[in-house]
Amino acid sequence: MINFYAIRAIYRFEMARTFRTLTQSIASPVLSTSLYFIVFGTAIGSRMGEIGGVSYGAFIIPGLIMMSLLNESISNASFGIYLPKWTGTIYELLSAPVSPVEAVVGYVGAAATKSMMLGLLILVTARIFVPYHIEHPVWMVGFLVLTAVTFSLFGFIIGLWADDFQKLQIIPLMVVTPLTFLGGAFYSIGMLPPIWQKITLANPVVYLISGFRWSFYGQSDVNVVVSLGMTLVFLLVCLGIVAWIFRTGYKMKT
Repeated sequence: MINFYAIRAIYRFEMARTFRTLTQSIASPVLSTSLYFIVFGTAIGSRMGEIGGVSYGAFIIPGLIMMSLLNESISNASFGIYLPKWTGTIYELLSAPVSPVEAVVGYVGAAATKSMMLGLLILVTARIFVPYHIEHPVWMVGFLVLTAVTFSLFGFIIGLWADDFQKLQIIPLMVVTPLTFLGGAFYSIGMLPPIWQKITLANPVVYLISGFRWSFYGQSDVNVVVSLGMTLVFLLVCLGIVAWIFRTGYKMKT
């Protein structure tokens, strides 16, 4: 039987930490993304033509939201589980009547919630700078939730793997951010030469951004079914890794 009290306790603790640091957790990412809207959407976008019938400022909105969502999901989840490891309180969690499933749901649920809050705030903020429409709002929310949960799981894995605070930043800064910039956040991969279009398809972030953009404007670089399938595959891979970590105690009991 699932211990909902344990899940709620972990979830509320993590959410409380967010509300204690609103400037760092919410205000700073929203401000940073707003600068992208000002520079790329207003200054540069006004001098560029439309992409697939969509103004450039509106075209980059899904990419910017996805970029913030990926980074914040990883950051929130990795720091949330690494902090108990660093302070030694993770042993209390391991010895408490809390199953691995309950711990993962609590930590990942809180990280995903924070990321989705940020994504929705950025979406509202974007309206100040550029007009846009959402053609498939239900699918938009679905992709938002699925991506937030998937990359919160990925961040949870990074938090368990990391030995110090520097390692928490290696993968987000050295891997995820470059993949996001090269994944079509600011352009359509159809604008690239044919050989680079094929190479770009090896970038998993392409499928996330493409599917999310389709929910806004009904157009995408990759078939939306393929985008959804790739996201689900990554989610299942992360779930498998988390299950293995808890089964073996990797980086947790040593």
